[in-house]
Amino acid sequence: MTNYPNLVSPDVDFRRITEAAVVQRGRIGQVAHAAAKEMRNLFLVGCGGSYNDFSAASYSADRVAKIPTFLFNSEEFNRRRPALLGPNSVVLVASHNGTTNETIEAARWARAAGARVIGFTKNETTKLAAECDEVFTYNSDRTILAPKQVLIGLTVTALLKEANSELDFAMIDQAYSAVPAALEKAIEESEARLHEIAKALGSEPFTYVLSAGPNQGAGYGFAMCYLMEMQWKHAAWFNANEFLHGAFEVVQPDTPVLLFKGEDDTRAVIDRVEAFLNKNTQRCHVIDTKDYSLPGVPASIRGEVSPLLLSTLSKRLAEHYQAVTGHLLTDRRYMFKTTY
Repeated sequence: MTNYPNLVSPDVDFRRITEAAVVQRGRIGQVAHAAAKEMRNLFLVGCGGSYNDFSAASYSADRVAKIPTFLFNSEEFNRRRPALLGPNSVVLVASHNGTTNETIEAARWARAAGARVIGFTKNETTKLAAECDEVFTYNSDRTILAPKQVLIGLTVTALLKEANSELDFAMIDQAYSAVPAALEKAIEESEARLHEIAKALGSEPFTYVLSAGPNQGAGYGFAMCYLMEMQWKHAAWFNANEFLHGAFEVVQPDTPVLLFKGEDDTRAVIDRVEAFLNKNTQRCHVIDTKDYSLPGVPASIRGEVSPLLLSTLSKRLAEHYQAVTGHLLTDRRYMFKTTY
């Protein structure tokens, strides 16, 4: 692997941690079987990065579920109090540290309403874990996105299976089995490209980030969590198709834009905006999942894995930004320091 000055090495435990998430699918199947017996709707609830982690699962459920699925920011969920929430609801909640008060409250009142609550957090001792009927953990403070999204994806897939949705579950199972090694390989394959992007955009005070469909979370998360929160840079995320309804008017030859491009049915949305940007700015950069080998992942299911890959690469890109800018990803002005 190419070495770059000041770049932290990839997590040596990445594959092991992600594999530990995949091997939980047996218990996930049991939990889903019990939860789905009279399931009439599904709620996915989180804040910030955890909200993004539900993005791909929400997209998949919307496409095939025979029951309604709702994706909520935790506090919106608490304030809105959906009338459909009740004893026949399944609610998935996520918080890495398990200390997000809005998400803890969401789990607490969802259970009080009679819903079955399944949580995703780093370990079983978090405050969120105590408010859930079932909890799945990944026990890592560095490799977070991949195992958490694997656990969420496996759980939603198991619930969809119990609800008689039409998916090739055997193929999906094969893909998840290949994911830990495939993502580890992709990180290795991506180093030169990610460092190129970080060098090109690291000094920019403002960057537009675009993504679409199941990959919305990866793009939004990079803009909101990595550029703004962890690099203190101005950024704006747009759905790639929505960008063409006003926001694209600001594009000039030197406007920096980063595209996250997957292999699902919304790829054409990114193709369209990429064609526009290539004509109107010289600063368009693309992270395209087609550039990565993903060994063991069936070709027909690469679109299902694209969000996992893009999220994983977004974290590695942030580490390349850190190497280029010298601004540590752990630096904060307010988070964990200020009452909000």
